[in-house]
Amino acid sequence: MAFENPSRERIKEILAGAGNIAVVGLSDNPERTSHMVAEAMQKRGYRIIPVNPNAQTILGEKCYASLTDIPEPIDIVNVFRRSEHIMPVAEEAIAIKAKVLWLQLGIVNEEAAALAQQNGLEVIMDRCIKVEDAILNPRNA
Repeated sequence: MAFENPSRERIKEILAGAGNIAVVGLSDNPERTSHMVAEAMQKRGYRIIPVNPNAQTILGEKCYASLTDIPEPIDIVNVFRRSEHIMPVAEEAIAIKAKVLWLQLGIVNEEAAALAQQNGLEVIMDRCIKVEDAILNPRNA
């Protein structure tokens, strides 16, 4: 069976209920898409937790080397890594009992999505969290 993203209504519910969003592959370079998207989400009121083993802090938040190093619960694991690097991220998302594995625009990994779903996570692939939030939750930044 081919993968299908949740309905727009469900994505809106996921975003409305999101507290902590771990951003895997968040760059400390303001020119990178991951940085721009995370910064926009932060300005919209979401708590961003950077996952980048090569940085100390990004966007004023402490960085963690991996998802399993984060000492608090994670609602959404938002991923900015190439498709072939998703499986270990999915496995970590399962290990920390995240609620949602969200693969950014252009990122698709059916095997990782199936594994995450089998372990109770909702999966969104090939969608930009910032764009979805702007469409589904229009409010001032």
